[in-house]
Amino acid sequence: MGQQDHRQAPAVAAIRALGGSAGVEPEPAVLGARVHWPELPAQIAAGHAGHLLRPLLAQHQVLLLPDQRIAPLALQDLAEQFGDILEHGAYPSLPEAPRLQILESTPEQPSKIEQWHTDMTFSATPPPVTVLHAQILPPVGGDTLWLSTSAAFEALSPDLQAFLRTLTAEHDFRFGFRESLAEPGGAQRLAASIAANPPVQHPVVLEHPETGRAALYVNPLFTTRIASLAPAESDALLSFLYGHMQAERFVLRLRWTPDMLVIWDNRSTQHRPETDYLGHHRRHLRATLGRLAPRETSV
Repeated sequence: MGQQDHRQAPAVAAIRALGGSAGVEPEPAVLGARVHWPELPAQIAAGHAGHLLRPLLAQHQVLLLPDQRIAPLALQDLAEQFGDILEHGAYPSLPEAPRLQILESTPEQPSKIEQWHTDMTFSATPPPVTVLHAQILPPVGGDTLWLSTSAAFEALSPDLQAFLRTLTAEHDFRFGFRESLAEPGGAQRLAASIAANPPVQHPVVLEHPETGRAALYVNPLFTTRIASLAPAESDALLSFLYGHMQAERFVLRLRWTPDMLVIWDNRSTQHRPETDYLGHHRRHLRATLGRLAPRETSV
């Protein structure tokens, strides 16, 4: 295992103080770290896991926790240790853990989400954190990619950074779920979500409340336009920003393994699932977090 970064040492020390043997291995990309923590289920039950992982998440943006055999109720408990779980009317929930959403692709009903996005930016209060646990994986394919929107912003020129800070962009549920809405019965099935989520505007640049890093906050799935620009100007600027953000130097790729748990920070990332496995079954359980619990400094 690689040498521990001095910035993550306090978080790892806090885990080990509880008798854990956690190790953190940063990914080669500009974001992401593998957290090897065999005692995670016990720390979920004790109520400690969420706040112990928070500082690591703020630093690395995406946490990959392999070999986590976690029951659905324990996964729900872990998510609730981060904060309030949001509902999402476009996805079914799990009967035995009703706050969890089922993300599933089958040969009969393949996934329609294949664009880069940040979760639920169509909401007036988008989720800061998402938790995702692998349940069923296809025999090949089905990787997920994340990119660092903060690293992408920091790579822009100071003049462009300053201009982007003056802008807001519109995000729309209907735009992101247009394929589902076009299906027979789609508008009726999603009527409550449409009513609850009219178009909203967010700043094009967000400042992370825990790290202070600025990040781009537009995405091709839900962002429809930059509010103060003419349509052609908005389209051109969004196209440039998307191409810039998606450059390989900002991207982390994950090849899922059974029982892999991933936690990511929506305030500094986007993600995209690859759909090169269609014809096979893929299923994850997800929780998207709304208001986060206050950061704790000790157990």
